[in-house]
Amino acid sequence: MNNSVENRFFAIVCGALLVFVAPLFVLFLFLSSERADKEIRDHISVLLVANAQALAKPLWDLDADSVTQISATVVSQGAIVKVEVRDQSGQLDVSQSTIPRSFDGKLVQVSRAIIYNTVDGPKNLGSISVFYPALGLFSGLKQEEVVFISIFIFAVLAVFATALIGNRIFVIQPLMRLTAAIEATRQLGSRHHVDWQSNDEMGRLAQSFNEMQTKLENEETELKLAHRRTTDIYNLTPAMLFSLDEEDRITAVSDYWLLATGYHRAAVIGRNFSDLVTSFTRDKFVKRKSQRENGTGEVTVKFICMDGRIMDVLIMETALTTQGQEGQSLSVMTDVTELKASEDRNHRQAISDHLTGLLNRQGFEAVLDSKIAAADAADQELACLFVDLDRFKWINDNMGHAAGDAALIELVERLKTLLAPSDEAARLGGDEFAILLPAKNAEKRARAMCDQIASIFETPFGPDMHLSASVGIAIYPRHAATAAELLQKSDMAMYAKKRDGKNGAQIFDNSMLDHARRRAEIEANIEAGLADDWFEAYLQPIVNLNGRGIAGFEALMRLNHPQKGLMPPAEIISVAEETARIVRVGNVIMEKAIANLAKISRLPGMQDTYLAVNFSPLQFEPALAARLAAILGRHGILPDRIVVEITEAVLMHDNPQIRTIVTELRRFGCRIALDDFGTGYSSLSYLNRFPVDIIKIDQSFTRAINDADDDVRQKSRMLIEGITTLSHKMNCTVIAEGIETEEECGTLHQMGLDYGQGYLFHRPQNAARLIEELSSSPPNVARAS
Repeated sequence: MNNSVENRFFAIVCGALLVFVAPLFVLFLFLSSERADKEIRDHISVLLVANAQALAKPLWDLDADSVTQISATVVSQGAIVKVEVRDQSGQLDVSQSTIPRSFDGKLVQVSRAIIYNTVDGPKNLGSISVFYPALGLFSGLKQEEVVFISIFIFAVLAVFATALIGNRIFVIQPLMRLTAAIEATRQLGSRHHVDWQSNDEMGRLAQSFNEMQTKLENEETELKLAHRRTTDIYNLTPAMLFSLDEEDRITAVSDYWLLATGYHRAAVIGRNFSDLVTSFTRDKFVKRKSQRENGTGEVTVKFICMDGRIMDVLIMETALTTQGQEGQSLSVMTDVTELKASEDRNHRQAISDHLTGLLNRQGFEAVLDSKIAAADAADQELACLFVDLDRFKWINDNMGHAAGDAALIELVERLKTLLAPSDEAARLGGDEFAILLPAKNAEKRARAMCDQIASIFETPFGPDMHLSASVGIAIYPRHAATAAELLQKSDMAMYAKKRDGKNGAQIFDNSMLDHARRRAEIEANIEAGLADDWFEAYLQPIVNLNGRGIAGFEALMRLNHPQKGLMPPAEIISVAEETARIVRVGNVIMEKAIANLAKISRLPGMQDTYLAVNFSPLQFEPALAARLAAILGRHGILPDRIVVEITEAVLMHDNPQIRTIVTELRRFGCRIALDDFGTGYSSLSYLNRFPVDIIKIDQSFTRAINDADDDVRQKSRMLIEGITTLSHKMNCTVIAEGIETEEECGTLHQMGLDYGQGYLFHRPQNAARLIEELSSSPPNVARAS
């Protein structure tokens, strides 16, 4: 209780009395003492003056009795307790004292000289000294002052007592009640109130305390209700909820968690959650904290249930932070066993070919990496066989996709019988397959496998369904250092076999890289030519064999490289066809050729000449007719002056869209020419199925009509005569290509051909040079029917 409010208040009041009242009281006593001392001194001063005069005569006469008598009179006056009279000569020394023996105080001495006036003047006969007790603080108090001081002290004590009593009643008592209420709240847990009412600060304090208690009581009630609701939600929510501490020990689990896992709450509380996870996913669970973002994270592990079954679970975890530090976490666990199984099925489907069941390209590329790693580990080689079927497109186009799919399925069934357990096969797309063969001597194994693959094609896959395969072989690590490089080089080897005649196997060699680089260079030149306008439309005149007059011109593509000059068109066209850039190239050549025809048409006699433009199968887009009409309209060329040259490769597609576009061009007014006639399949049937106006006999027949071999010469002439007769009966004009000698020209003219083109008449030239040539020597002009 030494630090109680009441003791502190008492100390404050006492301190105030000592600081303020006590100094005033002491000052009052000091002033009273000074006043009393001054009064005594004044009285003694007067007394000494009078007695000094009275003692002058007796002292002059050395009358000791008179001096003693006067001294006795002086010592009886007021506060004087001692008198001493001495003459100057020392003959007389009188001392009177009333000091009691018990007095041990201090005496104050006051002296005065005794002067006697003689005939000779005043003489100092001696001195009189009186002594009185020194006054203390209380010695000088008068009776009325003592009464005043007593009243003052009583008043101070009364105020002091009143303050203490008031403090106890109005401060200490409510504080004690407040303290009692707080202590009761602390000890008993219930919210106690202060029984105190007043209009002062203590009353307001008690009222505020009671209101606070009421509010806290309501909040506690709400918190208890919320906690009960939270607990109910935690336990009754149909989700596997659980909580972990900072060391991954289970602190709480929901009822649904217990129901789903089969555990009892007492058996799991306090256990480390990682103990309930399979060993091969335990590290994944432990490392999940390092992968959290903003305190949340997720992990998929395999959970061990009470009955021993394994459950794939997705755990979504949120860290509960306290004072900036992560402590406990709240997690929800979801059974994703079926989902994982579905994902596995979807993954298998994603990496498998739906038709054959083999791996697809994505799955093959993934397996290829693992096979290379396994080959390295086993110190083996790995052969990659890139298989491409020959004539499969013909089966699809002529017998239908269902027949093609059936052939692929049958092929895979036969192929599976050749594979060892360590081998892997995949369908990369369409009719392309890949096979991986690990072995110590991979080349030997690959060649043996190619012989076996060739054998499975000996038996037809159906009526008139004879297939073969071109196979490219690349070996890791002899030919390639990576999976992508291995697949690429086996692909190169396969294309090399395709170029060499198909139906067989070809192992990779570095010369194929030169071809690939050449091809890549051509692709780059094509792209640069399109971007920088390197492509030119050369024109080769077509002449009437009867009179040699120019009937028209054939537009030929040329790429004029700024450094390399004119490049061989055959390679460029082949690569452009394979990369589908032929559409852009063809459009450029078509527009430039028509622009050149417009310039040539301004020359005398050239107004009715026509232009033959070659079209690739890929150029037959729905917008072709509209694009051609726009170009012709821009240059003022009539549609009947345009001949659309198509090859049998275009017609072999038997594509309804191509047939529709060809018909639309014919209806627009353009004429249709069948180029390279006689070199493909079923040529005569195309004359019946398509609106053909012009037949162009391939230059191979032209060269053969004067062949040294009589048999070849005779058959070639019979074929040309038959084609010419049949074409004329179908109202088609016949043009011979590749005429280089007068002998060839005369023979063809005798056989009834209408027109011809070749180096004998004109070489292909750019438009500027051809116009200059035609302008300098105007040629004969023939009208092509």
